Amino acid sequence: MRLSGLLRYLALIFAVATTWLFIREYINFNMKTFRLPRWMGSAHKNSSQLVKNKCGLSKSCPDNFFAFKIVSGAANVVGPTMCFEDQTIMSPVKNNVGRGLNIVLVDGTTGAVLTQKSFDMYSGDASLLTKFLKEISEDMLVLVASYDDPGTKMNDEIRKLFSNLGSTHAKQLGFRDSWVFLGAQNLKSKSPFEQFLKNNPETNKYDGWPELLELKGCVPRKV
Repeated sequence: MRLSGLLRYLALIFAVATTWLFIREYINFNMKTFRLPRWMGSAHKNSSQLVKNKCGLSKSCPDNFFAFKIVSGAANVVGPTMCFEDQTIMSPVKNNVGRGLNIVLVDGTTGAVLTQKSFDMYSGDASLLTKFLKEISEDMLVLVASYDDPGTKMNDEIRKLFSNLGSTHAKQLGFRDSWVFLGAQNLKSKSPFEQFLKNNPETNKYDGWPELLELKGCVPRKV
């Protein structure tokens, strides 16, 4: 029994040693022959040179253009987010958004943020929004994002004021619609920066609300 046990022990040691030698040679072989694909090597070399574009855009804006990104609220759960020139102005994280319409005013020449406010369009005072819109001057850019319900307190005067800023969809904005918009006074035509989604039970992504909207791009500096 002792002899057979010793033989089994020696056989086990031999098997372990053989396996270890095989693994070491296999790893050494692969280390010598393995090469990164050319594109991966290039990406590795240039990784330190990658530049993050403002507001997370896929490419940088040309000279005399401002980068922006506007995301509407998701149902009545997640508030909107607005970024301008890589500065997050309003967001749930900053805790400065509210139900209804969230609006940012920016100096169209310098890009400086002038003010940001939210207006409750479900049970708030619509005259506050009317007054606010009437005070917008020609040198300002207006960023708008809806959250929960932007339309219940809408009236003809407010719709006209937004239309004067270049909006196409303000005239039909209603209960729980999704809307994102960037405009200004005295545009030669309607603003190209606008998205709108109607509250429709048959197409809504959320229970009672349409899908959130995202609007981003480069807006020319006012001169």
